[in-house]
Amino acid sequence: MTPPLLDDDAAIAAAESLRPVIAAGAAARDRDRILPRAELDALSQSGLLGITVPARFGGRPVATATVARVVATLARGDASVAQIPQSHLTFLDALRRTGTDLQQKRWFGEALSGRRFANAQSERGTPTVGIDHTSFVPRSDGSYRLNGRKYYCTGALLAHWLVVRGVVGDHRASDAQRRKVLAYLPVDTPGIVVEDDWDGLGQRTTASGTVVLSDVDVPADALIPYSAIFTEASTYGARAQLVHAAIDVGIARAAIDAARTAVAGARPPVDAGVETADRDPLLLQQFGDLEITVRSAEALLVEAGRAIDRAEDPRAEGPGTTDPEVAAAASIAVAAAKVVATRAALDTTASLFDAGGTRSAAASSGTDRLWRDARTHTLHDPSRWKVQHVGRYALTGAHPPRHGLV
Repeated sequence: MTPPLLDDDAAIAAAESLRPVIAAGAAARDRDRILPRAELDALSQSGLLGITVPARFGGRPVATATVARVVATLARGDASVAQIPQSHLTFLDALRRTGTDLQQKRWFGEALSGRRFANAQSERGTPTVGIDHTSFVPRSDGSYRLNGRKYYCTGALLAHWLVVRGVVGDHRASDAQRRKVLAYLPVDTPGIVVEDDWDGLGQRTTASGTVVLSDVDVPADALIPYSAIFTEASTYGARAQLVHAAIDVGIARAAIDAARTAVAGARPPVDAGVETADRDPLLLQQFGDLEITVRSAEALLVEAGRAIDRAEDPRAEGPGTTDPEVAAAASIAVAAAKVVATRAALDTTASLFDAGGTRSAAASSGTDRLWRDARTHTLHDPSRWKVQHVGRYALTGAHPPRHGLV
């Protein structure tokens, strides 16, 4: 069955329909670390994995704000499931920017058919997360030999395609001699092993693991340029970060949902002098402030998506040239959204315990799942640096830095 093509309204409706499906078993999957196979198959069949494919390759690209709303809706159901298409969407954007027509036709077609792309980016033991030791060594026939080890490879265990970041040649060469690339490889390519070893305290069912790459044969047409994405101003990083912010917004909204259920079964403190916990004036004040924060995050998420589209129309045939000033404004809008989304996710999930009272401390209550998901996911690209970038932009107009940490 071919997944449907979705316009903006249909994409949001599809996400809303999928949300209860992925929410239904989220607590049990987290408790027993059961990977969301059926839920991801439902996502593949929904058409949501193709909502950014350009029209000339058969897609019907939606607005970036719609993409953000879709991801937030999925995260409201299960943040682990919502985390998996983050890399998928990001690497389709990379393909749109630097892939050849033949490469785009091939892999956009895969996305439209519901096939999932996962990442193999991060490494351990390097001075910064932007440094890769994974290498593509050229061969005389034009192909490459790939070796390396990647960690935190979200979605890799249940992916169809693995996108590997590395450098062409020897990673010890000078910066001038190094060029980064992305390789789009079937996950069952000989020499690729995905280890089921993710042990995070949260986001436990993101199908993540370590990817070991041992003498993998890589055809030349599997590679696209990566370093080139960052030579000029663009919205690439902003788009990737917007999806991360959307996941946090979804977690925050899920915590508000859970608080409503928790408070209904809680006893009020004696000092409150009320019959039910939902009449405790201090709790009402606390959650009134939290609801305002979550609504602010939701609004900033949409505004950031619109800012990206003002910088670069996602419905255009290609990425085109982005004005540096407009691109910077979009990045700052995303930074602001991410800061507030982080605060909303952490504050609401921590306060969920207050809504449930003492009984929420029981492991069997599952109250901690959303907090663990929020605490784990918000460690992606810490928001404290986003505040610095926003402050410099506000006072001096300085553009935020461009780098490949998405």
